[in-house]
This record gives sequence, structure tokens and C-alpha cells, in this order.
Amino acid sequence: MKRDFPSLAGKHFDLLVCGGGVYGAWTAYDAALRGLSVAIVEQGDWAGATSSASSKLIHGGLRYLETYDFKLVRKAIQERQRLLELAPHRVWPLRFGVPIYQDSRIGTLQLKGGLTLYDFLAGFPDKDIAHRHFDRTAFSEHFPTLTGDGLKGGFTYGDAQTDDARLVLELIAGAMAAGAACVNYCQLTSLIESGGQVCGAMVEDQLQNRSAQVLARQIVYTTGQWTTASAPGRGWCRLTKGVHLVMPAMLNDEALLLTAKSDGRVFFMIPWYGMTLIGTTDTDYQGDIEHVVVEQKDIAYLLAEANHYLKIAWTESDIVGSYAGVRVMKCSDKASPSAVSRDWELKTAGNGVHYSIGGKITSAREDAASIVSTVCAQLGVDTQCATKNRLFPWAPETDFAEWWAIVNARANQLGVDQESAKWLIRRHGKRTEEVLRSIEVDPRLAERIVPALPLVYADLLFCARTEMVIHLEDLLRRRMPLLILAKLPESSLRQIATTVAATMGWDGVAKEREIVACMQG
Repeated sequence: MKRDFPSLAGKHFDLLVCGGGVYGAWTAYDAALRGLSVAIVEQGDWAGATSSASSKLIHGGLRYLETYDFKLVRKAIQERQRLLELAPHRVWPLRFGVPIYQDSRIGTLQLKGGLTLYDFLAGFPDKDIAHRHFDRTAFSEHFPTLTGDGLKGGFTYGDAQTDDARLVLELIAGAMAAGAACVNYCQLTSLIESGGQVCGAMVEDQLQNRSAQVLARQIVYTTGQWTTASAPGRGWCRLTKGVHLVMPAMLNDEALLLTAKSDGRVFFMIPWYGMTLIGTTDTDYQGDIEHVVVEQKDIAYLLAEANHYLKIAWTESDIVGSYAGVRVMKCSDKASPSAVSRDWELKTAGNGVHYSIGGKITSAREDAASIVSTVCAQLGVDTQCATKNRLFPWAPETDFAEWWAIVNARANQLGVDQESAKWLIRRHGKRTEEVLRSIEVDPRLAERIVPALPLVYADLLFCARTEMVIHLEDLLRRRMPLLILAKLPESSLRQIATTVAATMGWDGVAKEREIVACMQG
């Protein structure tokens, strides 16, 4: 993946996508596979905003059954199953525990009914996904960190997990392989119209202060919170903020779905890269869309609600990292953001520009297919969705379990520990073998970057060399999430920056600038 700003100029594209989050990536990928000439620009890094600040879940949305949003749940469950099959390296099963206490808002019978309906909407899946009931003793043994006071029992059920930033990156890589021009750090500054209809845009290279005219027959904005910066977008969107905290390891391979005591909202505790994510909050947002921050009240809320359930309470000193993102939802007069539908729609302005509004990472593929079908109809092109049954770009073509066993054994043989090998495969899919070849040349690259985290130096250098990294923050926040999984001191940042400096082409001044930017961020 090489950044190529000049590839945007001098061509007339069928489609220009503005916004490089999950919806933009899926749209560009699908459109390129359908044979359209495609360009996608992102003003920052790929997945630089909310698409790298999610709960890292591919899920049906069990809680939406309470609001009778069966259509949305069924759609998401079907996409969850599809992604598990098409991207087994990128999307993997994750079971959730739901404890039932004497004071729980939802009791055993009601939850049993909801989970049975959830399984029904999934077509009564196999035992790895279907729900199971546990009595008090068995549930306590399953989740020993939970308090037993008032515990009556609980259930587990299946959904799935991903690394959101790497999901987006893989789709961008797939779009490029299919012929799309994909440029990060490139801002769309103005639209070009002819006869009241859009026919292109001016874009600006954020790295070298140069501009280009991009001609395009159709333009789609998949800009998330920045949609509200446009005149039509302001009337279509409602913004809410979601915050997650990264805490020390508490869970093994299963997550928890819990209900906040203060307001009845659902939140999660999720194992991720050996740490624990807790989140998310859900509050209306009218703040600065350029700088979305974790506030003290967000931290206090999540810690208080989590500690209702834990035998040993967490404190602020236990927080390893945190992040905040802004969701875009359709306008609604409902008082609570949690009651607003997460469904998606496509709006088209009078000048022909399309705007993607709302949605979820789980159902983004299907929604993007609708976007591309609308574009094709406008262009008079008769093609069908190209992503519905297509393996992900980095998915192995052979039997996944057999392939995993072979690659895992090879990684272990080269000195990569078991946990790091698992995450290496999840992060790179069939490209893992390229990463392992660098360890053959230099065995020291099998070492972990941070002893407590399953990420190795060979991975770091491979990302720096092949994944359109521009800044140190791109590498350490989205290509591999070290900045939120560990409290990296300046000495560690300096060591990492020195390790990749030659690969990145940074001289001493550039390296210092990147280190300072990471420390300030």
C-alpha cells in the first residue's frame, strides 16, 4: 500500500468517496470490484476517527430487541454470520456472559425469551453461537471476578469481535488491489458543479500543501461526524459520544454484557489484546467534532457502573488507556440517545451528492452495497454487489482451521509466543507468512515490543513498510493499538521511533517531531 496523491489528478472517475472510515472503505472496495473507476480520499488516517473508536464488536445488537427493532437485529446477525465466514482471520466468535442478580432490570424468563428470539433470528445457530443457561454456582465459576452477592445465575450467548482499524485498512488494501486510487491525508476542500450538479471536487494534499482537481461523475460523503459540517448534513444527523476505557486483564476468552445501575443502559466488558475494554457511554454531543475527548464524568460513570459488578473495584489508577468516538445517527426526537435507532440511510442533496447517515460497523458492508447500487443506477451501470460472497482480501483461500494450525506452528517454531502468534494471524491473515519471513532473517524480531502485550517487532516493521503509515501515531494507534493498550513512556516511544525511522525515511528532526506529537496526543 503506497500513498500516491498524483494518481488523483488527470483522471475522470466514476465515483469519488470522501471519508476513509468503515463506510467509505466498504463503498470504495465494492465499487472498484464492480468495475467502476474509484477514488477515495481521507483528510486524516484511515479509520482515524470513530471507525477506530468502537467497541470492536461485530454483533447483532441484543439490546435492540427491547425496542422491537427486529429488522435491524436480523440484518446485523446475518452480516455477522457472513463476516465470520468471509473473514475468519478478521472476525472471530466471542461469547458474552449476562449475569442475573436479584435486582436485575431484566429477569431470567425475560432474558431467556430474548436470547431465544436472538437465536431464532440467527437461524438457530450451532452451539458455539447459541445461548446457554448457568445456575448461580456455574456462572460464578465461569466469571470468577464478578461479585456473588445477589447473583441468581446467568446466560452466555455468541456474537463476534474484530479489530476495527485493521478491518478498514484491509478493505482499503482490497480497493487498491481492485484499481481504486486511495489517498490518506488528503482533504476534499470544495465541490465542482456544472448546471447545478456535482462533477468533481478540489482536494488538498495535507502533507505537501498542493491541490488537485478530481473529476467524478458521482460523489459520496461517508464522513461520519463531519457530515454535520455541511449545510444539508446538519439537518440529517444526531451526534452521540461513546467512551471506552482500557483496563488490566480481567477476562479470558469471554466478554460480559452488563446493565448500568444508574440509568439502565447496556455496557460491555470485553477481552482485547490481553487487556479489558469497558464501554460504552452514550451521550448527546454538541462539542468540537475535530477534538473528541474523554472527560472525567465519562471515566467516573464507567468505573462506577463496572465496580457494581466486580469483587475487587477498579480505580482511576488502574486505567491503562482510553478513547472517545462520535456516532452519527438519524435525527430523532427521542430524549435518550440509547433509544435512537442505529439503522442507516442514504440521503441525496439537490446537487447529486450522496450522504451516508448512521449505521453500524457490523452492517456497513450491506449498507455500502446499497450506496454503490444507487451510484450504479445513476451511472446507468447494471452490476450486482461484489462483496456479498467474496473472501476478504487477506483471508486464506484454503481451509481456515488447517491453515491456522500450519501458520501458528511455523510462528512458534520461529520463536513467536503462542498469544502473539494468535494476534499476528488475526491482524494479517494470509500476509502473516510475509511477516514470519522477516523473523527468519532476524530472529530478534520475534520479541514482544511491550512484554505485557502480544505484539512483536516483526509486525511493527511490516506495518511501517507496507501499510501507508505517515505518522508515528498512525502506526501506534491504528496499525497496532499500542498507544491505548499501554502507558508508553518517552523512552519506549523513542526506541520504537528509532526502530522504524529508516523504514519511514525519518531523519533526526522528523523522528523528534513524531515522538513529540505522540506524547502530546
